[in-house]
Amino acid sequence: MEIVKFLAEVSAMPGPSGHEMKVAEYVAERFKPLCDEVRIDAMYNVIAHKKGTGPKVMLAAHMDEIALLVSKIEEDGCIRMGNIGGVDPRILPAMQVTVWGRETLFGTIGVLPPHLLTEAQRKANYTREELYVDVGLPFERVKELVNIGDLITFNTPLTELKNNRVACKTMDDRACVGILLETAERLRKMQPTADIYFVSSVQEEVGCRGARSAAFDVAPDLAIGLDVCHATLPDSRPDTTSDMDSLVAAMGPFIQPKLHKRLMDTAKAHNVKIQMAVDPSRTGTDCDEIQISRAGVPTVLLSLPLKYMHTSVELIDTQVLQEGGRLIAHFINDLDAGWEDELWI
Repeated sequence: MEIVKFLAEVSAMPGPSGHEMKVAEYVAERFKPLCDEVRIDAMYNVIAHKKGTGPKVMLAAHMDEIALLVSKIEEDGCIRMGNIGGVDPRILPAMQVTVWGRETLFGTIGVLPPHLLTEAQRKANYTREELYVDVGLPFERVKELVNIGDLITFNTPLTELKNNRVACKTMDDRACVGILLETAERLRKMQPTADIYFVSSVQEEVGCRGARSAAFDVAPDLAIGLDVCHATLPDSRPDTTSDMDSLVAAMGPFIQPKLHKRLMDTAKAHNVKIQMAVDPSRTGTDCDEIQISRAGVPTVLLSLPLKYMHTSVELIDTQVLQEGGRLIAHFINDLDAGWEDELWI
């Protein structure tokens, strides 16, 4: 797969939580050559099915993004913003955005400059209520083109960096949708017996709702959740971050321990480097909902280290992404009719 091309295209698609249809249609088209059936469900989850006679496996990565929405139009035509997901207002000043009104409008996020602030105001962090989008139009024209509730997304094209790294918006978690596609492509050259469902889920940023409904629909025998985690940054605490150079496997009460061991054994057998992390309670990912679906689903979590989470310059290593696809393809290819015995014995 041309991974950089895919990431550039998929990141440009608008898909805030609850509004994922456009990106869902794009992702569905990418899976059609790789699977037997592909559908978009009522919530906009993309469910791609590669048929098999063995255990039913669900792989899940979310494709929704954090975003903003129009909350008020000021008398000068500037637009105040509400929030979808976890947008940190400190990153917003000078951001370029797209307003998805009756016409697509491009704007910049402005704020009072420091020259016009008091000393106390200059020391405080920005709040979202202090910021606004300027699209360069007067009030009357903005009112014609924009409604309260219209979406506002970051307008940031992908940037290629050195050492296989790229930076862009929505790498959380569309980069892991890339892992799903990489896995599907590799499985075409293998002979898995597993019945495989690739789920690009929705509404993760507002509570993992798409994964909950998709897991109930698919009713898998086992599942692998894919999401991003925090990569090491200057001054970050070592216990909260992981190195950029390899995938991260979680351990904790939401992770099935013997399934986790089987995944680690696969990584060792195929020379895939894996780091370990501890999630002592909830993982904060789709795994939390998949694991307790119906009568329960044995679940493991793999994470892709990412810098600058929930910004417009989320940074990943594309080689690590591809290693994720290689690991999961081998893991699924090795599943057989007796896979479940070792989980409980």
